[in-house]
Amino acid sequence: MPIHTQLKGTGVAIVTPFAKNGSVDFTGLTKLINHIIKGGAEYLVVLGTTGEAATLTSEEKQQILTHVIKETNKRVPLVLGIGGNNTQEVINTIKHSNLSAFAAILSVSPYYNKPSQEGIYQHYKAIAKSTKKPIILYNVPGRTASNITAETTLRLAHDFKNIVGIKEASGNMEQCMTIINNKPKDFLVISGDDNLTLPLIACGADGVISVVANAFPKCFSDMVRAALKGDFDTARTLHYQTFEITKALFADGNPGGVKIALELLAICGSDVRLPLVKPRKEVQKALKRLIKG
Repeated sequence: MPIHTQLKGTGVAIVTPFAKNGSVDFTGLTKLINHIIKGGAEYLVVLGTTGEAATLTSEEKQQILTHVIKETNKRVPLVLGIGGNNTQEVINTIKHSNLSAFAAILSVSPYYNKPSQEGIYQHYKAIAKSTKKPIILYNVPGRTASNITAETTLRLAHDFKNIVGIKEASGNMEQCMTIINNKPKDFLVISGDDNLTLPLIACGADGVISVVANAFPKCFSDMVRAALKGDFDTARTLHYQTFEITKALFADGNPGGVKIALELLAICGSDVRLPLVKPRKEVQKALKRLIKG
């Protein structure tokens, strides 16, 4: 199946559940994977920002990948997060990773260094030339302190066949529309903002890599499928079922909010690793009210 078909719809950036003692909760991870797949999501994204990859050791990352591959058992495609602000280190990680179980790599734009647009272009060019694996760009200026402009995204999309899409979390609708309007035919434009997914699909986007779908995979993936089919009456109804919950999930940052939701749904615990902490009590109460009624 072509990559643009495999990754159309709802991808879920899965959290990494932790036990009270801080270790990875593999029982919770199993429950989460099955909850998401049974909910109808099209694919899983592993070791992304929502998975708290920055706080995991190399050994833990490998254990998580092994567990996810085994538990998923080829039921849905997998995408692996490999990114960073050291271009050569990203390339080394890709070269020394067994990527056979993964449909694509999701690679966040370099953070902290604040490269120019040419620097961002050269970063992704070097990565694209180092592997045959499909690469999805990830633009999230709120975390990286630098935006990938529409012009840079389109330049990369047209110049490298294995740069197959972008997860766009800039919140800039005009930027997203410029990409959609000028991209190569099969280049994927994927929403990185849950509550902007419906309007982005209406503009021509291909789906989402979602946080809220950890907790509500059926409602959210049904919404995305309806929107992709052009059934916007159904999509709009489903969109507003998670709209307020999604706002509350991000009130104190990600993934603290969605982990509270997952705990309320008895899927896994809500512990996070420092420097993250759990959301404020008032946010937790709001989520409980929205989810439990």
